[in-house]
Amino acid sequence: MTEPVTLIPGERQERRAPVRLRGLDELAFTADELGLEEPPARAWHVPQLVPAGTVTLLQGDGGTGKSLLALQLAAATTLGKPWLGQEVRRGNALYLSAEDDRDEIHRRLSAVTLEHGVALDSLTGLKVVDLCGEDAVLADAERSGRLQPTPRWHEFAELARAWQPSLITIDNLADVFAGEENSRPQARQFIGQLQGLAREICATVVLIGHPSLAGIASGSGSSGSTAWNNSVRSRLYLTKPAGSEEAPADPDARVLTVKKANYGPSSIEVRLRWAGGVFRADGPGTRAVGAVDRQIAEARAEHTFLALLDAFTQEGRWVGPNTGHTYAPALFARDPRANGVGKPALASAMGRLFASGSIIVQPYGPPSKDKRRIARAPAGEGK
Repeated sequence: MTEPVTLIPGERQERRAPVRLRGLDELAFTADELGLEEPPARAWHVPQLVPAGTVTLLQGDGGTGKSLLALQLAAATTLGKPWLGQEVRRGNALYLSAEDDRDEIHRRLSAVTLEHGVALDSLTGLKVVDLCGEDAVLADAERSGRLQPTPRWHEFAELARAWQPSLITIDNLADVFAGEENSRPQARQFIGQLQGLAREICATVVLIGHPSLAGIASGSGSSGSTAWNNSVRSRLYLTKPAGSEEAPADPDARVLTVKKANYGPSSIEVRLRWAGGVFRADGPGTRAVGAVDRQIAEARAEHTFLALLDAFTQEGRWVGPNTGHTYAPALFARDPRANGVGKPALASAMGRLFASGSIIVQPYGPPSKDKRRIARAPAGEGK
């Protein structure tokens, strides 16, 4: 579970000065300095879905409900309530809306707060900037092709510095980015612009965008230059499940898929259902669909198996795939470095790693002994 931040919704912290341009002598360090302290824990705004302190791109075709989903996240952040059954990092939220006006936001937040069982006046930490019908451009391109922040951007950044949000949501990419969508340099510059603000005020940024026709057709949800996907640390795609002649599509069903995850497992799917003006996780219990937890657990077990395999190999301790005194899952489960991952989970992880070609069985010792051990597959041989 992610620890909530201490900021109380609506509370303003002391304003920080804009970040100055630092020289390379300040930015460079030697790697041995890292050995003086433990690596910092990975911070999540929503575990395995939205990493904290960076930019996540939330995409979906028109009418899927991505703006509502993002608004639910903003409200959950302010209230310290779960989002789709997942814990959320608490704090202030700043929501820039260039698509929906004040009245539409009002209607949606009424449904969201009703779902949480609180009054609208509980959202003291959620500030909404209504730019529907206004100049919302945050970055424009010069004749040289270089992207430049606009006066509106500087105004928005100042507001963010004063409000100190844990979460910034920008709806929609097409309204705030006046550059060339297919330009790799401009796409990277704009994501860098957002990332710079995120790092400065320790905020998470969710940027909402539409996929291209090609992205919809392929199911990737991508749009424009591949730099949009490559520049963000996380990309989510909201879709309506397709139906068939035997089973027509459910108009209220949605699927939220992790299309890119630099810091966690990708291809996680959360099945949703629209009801009562909000989206709810469509599964048993109060948590998001069990597939999320299952894939997270499987990824952890595989990582643990490989890490212990590397450690045992370095120590000259050979492990095998068959039950017995060298059975890898049993030996690994008893090792303190397994961090609680048990024998059944490690056995399943071993099977998946063999299937993917990540590990292989090698003979070792005298041929007459017919001894076999598990080893990492040589680079390039995995599936």
